[in-house]
Amino acid sequence: MIDAERSPLLTDLYQLTMLEAYFENDLEQTAVFEFFVRRLPDQRNFLVAAGLEHVLEFLEGLRFDPEELDWLARCGKFKPGFVDRLASLRFTGDVDAMPEGTVFFADEPILRVAAPMPEAQLVESRLVNLLHLQTLIASKGARCVLTAPDKVLVDFGMRRAHGAEAAMAAARASYLAGFAATATVLAEQRFGIPTVGTMAHSFVQAHDEEEQAFLRFARCHPGNAVLLIDTYDTIRGAHKVVELAPRLAAEGIQVRGVRIDSGDLCEMSREVRAILDAGGCRELKIFLSGSLDEYRLGELLAADTPADGFGIGTHLDVSQDAPSLDCVYKLQEYAGVARRKRSSGKATWPGRKQVFRHLDAAGQLSADVLGLVDEKASGRALLEPVMAGGRRLAPAPALESVREYCSRQLAALPDALRALGPAGEPYPVRVSDGLKALAARVDASFA
Repeated sequence: MIDAERSPLLTDLYQLTMLEAYFENDLEQTAVFEFFVRRLPDQRNFLVAAGLEHVLEFLEGLRFDPEELDWLARCGKFKPGFVDRLASLRFTGDVDAMPEGTVFFADEPILRVAAPMPEAQLVESRLVNLLHLQTLIASKGARCVLTAPDKVLVDFGMRRAHGAEAAMAAARASYLAGFAATATVLAEQRFGIPTVGTMAHSFVQAHDEEEQAFLRFARCHPGNAVLLIDTYDTIRGAHKVVELAPRLAAEGIQVRGVRIDSGDLCEMSREVRAILDAGGCRELKIFLSGSLDEYRLGELLAADTPADGFGIGTHLDVSQDAPSLDCVYKLQEYAGVARRKRSSGKATWPGRKQVFRHLDAAGQLSADVLGLVDEKASGRALLEPVMAGGRRLAPAPALESVREYCSRQLAALPDALRALGPAGEPYPVRVSDGLKALAARVDASFA
């Protein structure tokens, strides 16, 4: 069976039809494509780059397997000679990119591919697919982290993610952005992300008595006894936990906390906190879940809700308020000549570009300059070489290192960009004089 995650057939048909035409007409010189976001969603003041590691894995492993070639030969859409060419196709190009976890803004390329045209073109659809999803979720996850920086945040959204790959991407991207853990078990096996979990309402309902459910679960998981108390009556559930805690303690089992998943989370948390404290259970944590996102987190924290952690599910994994980015992978140079799309509302800046970042005296982001790679400009150059000749230049960084880097990036955001609503003034991204001059020359040459 063909593995969809690595198959070059996971693409748009026009990538293959163009590829055949490139081969037939010897259009195989070096092409330069860049991935960027045209504009930020209305609710976003910044984005967080993510997905690069999966892009590099895909490029290094790019090849058509015999089963894929056989299907292409039989589908009736392509000439035999084209399918024969595909058998030896590999990615041999160079890639420059912003490190995962980098904060970026509209029109700034976060990845550049320079490779023979057939290779650079073929990978477009999959690269956009990979970068879009993780960047989308990392950006939303970062907003949650900035809203609740001192709380434990856990990805709860696997069951409503758009498929298996999306669920894994969400676990990775949210952890990269600063979440403490995920509920998705495979994410721990594959990425080393801590997994946590409690119980579902069905576990309580399967017992004749709620108390019996609590006791059995705690005894089965003495090191992780977090009890779901809102199946029937949240207040009664809290009182039962207070009654059972000393009994379990005598058995050497320390109840760690309670979870509330429904009702007025703020009011319920206050009442439960009071019950736990009065019953000698001050050390028990309160964990909340149920239709949460950064906006709801902000409301709960503004109301001084006594919660220690939150499970963020559907709204995170589908980025509900901004479910897509206006992102593209566009040709900027071919055969050494700068190229530019000039379509109304979709014009691009030509040539190989770099983003130069400037910080203020306090170490916070102050302005970016979008310029050409060979311009002499001040500021930190954000795109770095990560692949040459189709091979990585360094081993993949540990996810923990990427997470720490992202944390530093978020810490450098000015207060206005941390807000959940639009900043009064967008972050300044200036286009260099050299880039403007190149665009004018390209326009004149195609007039």
